Amino acid sequence: MESLQSVIDWGLPFAQDLMLALVIFIIGWIVSKWTNKLVQKAMAKGNTDVALGRFLGSIAQYTVLVAAVIAALGTVGIQTTSVVAVFASAGLAVGLALQGSLSNFASGVMILFFKPFILEDVITAGGHTGKAVDIGLFATTLNTPDNMKIIIPNSAITGGSIVNITTLGTRRGAIDVGVAYGADLEAVQAVLEKAANKPSMVLSDPAPAVAFVGLGASSLDFKVLTWCNSPDYLAMLHAVRCEVYDELNAAGIEIPFSQIVVHQAAAE
Repeated sequence: MESLQSVIDWGLPFAQDLMLALVIFIIGWIVSKWTNKLVQKAMAKGNTDVALGRFLGSIAQYTVLVAAVIAALGTVGIQTTSVVAVFASAGLAVGLALQGSLSNFASGVMILFFKPFILEDVITAGGHTGKAVDIGLFATTLNTPDNMKIIIPNSAITGGSIVNITTLGTRRGAIDVGVAYGADLEAVQAVLEKAANKPSMVLSDPAPAVAFVGLGASSLDFKVLTWCNSPDYLAMLHAVRCEVYDELNAAGIEIPFSQIVVHQAAAE
């Protein structure tokens, strides 16, 4: 009887502590979920980038969850100092094993805080061009113009140049045009300027420009420079090329083929 009583005396407080630890863990789990949502809502009200809000929400959630786990373990009599030391040692070992992943994580943090691009920006990074549809902690997802989904490790993005194509709102297009030798330069320039100003998506500020850029092997080379809003870029280039072709034809200005001049040596 004494041994049974001693087991009861030991087991009852332990069971109570275990139940309390379980309650603490469950409450911590629920609070961590709420914390994630509250942080994201607070960041959204402050007009903060959505990806940054998700990141900070996740960090807050796991911080609360780890605190709940440590508190629960302390309730059942486990020395939390030792637990923290074990976690630290395990973290170091995992960190050494996952150096690549940690590099991607660090790069993701840099992208989210320094914002070289945000969601919906069209960028060129990591050797690919597309619209940023997700900025994660380890990888960024792009949708390409031909509707392919590309997932790029964040370290590959921050390790090279990042070209943000749409962030400034406008883009300049350049169209190369060659006309036949013997054409009147001023007349050609006037025709090209007229063509460049015709499409409705071409901006008047900055105004289109035409430059005589070179004496080619088969043609006099001009460059037509036009500006548009970023979403209109491809449509604008198409429209300007069509107008250039039509206006040169209407003015009777020849667009030459590549030519090779062959000289025959005189017979001896």
